[in-house]
Amino acid sequence: MAFDSLPSLNQLEAELKREKRKKNYGRALRSTLFTLLVVAAAAILIVVLFLPVLQITGASMSPNLKNGDVAVAVNVKNYEVGEIIAFYYNNQLMVKRVVGVGGDEINIDKDGVVYRNGEMLPESYLTEKSAGTSDIEYPYTVPDEQYFVLGDNRYMSIDSRVSTVGCIDKSLVAGRVFFRIWPFKSFGLIK
Repeated sequence: MAFDSLPSLNQLEAELKREKRKKNYGRALRSTLFTLLVVAAAAILIVVLFLPVLQITGASMSPNLKNGDVAVAVNVKNYEVGEIIAFYYNNQLMVKRVVGVGGDEINIDKDGVVYRNGEMLPESYLTEKSAGTSDIEYPYTVPDEQYFVLGDNRYMSIDSRVSTVGCIDKSLVAGRVFFRIWPFKSFGLIK
């Protein structure tokens, strides 16, 4: 066996360093990919369970939310009168404003003025009042654990005034719509 065909000590050390770097690179790559995967999974869970992102379709919430706007909702325990909520109806996500909660008595006059428990509801978010389409009898008492919802564009909105939609059960609410992320010119909190 010839000794001149064997690698030198420097060559062995250099090869050992290369192998250690490859091994460390592989570990770092696996660690980074695992971390990215965990962060992505956590982000998806947060968005799906706690902060649903939704795109507004239709004109029922104009002028406050327009067709094509993208907003974020947050899932909270209870929703109050005046808040905009997203809820499931016929496997679709709809967005409307809460005007009554369980036990409230709702009355809407011929001019579209909403009365809650005998008091006129201050609706500064509306640009125009309208009685819209309704097939329920007023005064209407909101069942427990449900919400009476109306669109901000009352003339165009199909909402709790129509018996096919009716009041929204708490279990169907996806969250309170609170932040607009698109279009950028309207980016920010929703009133």
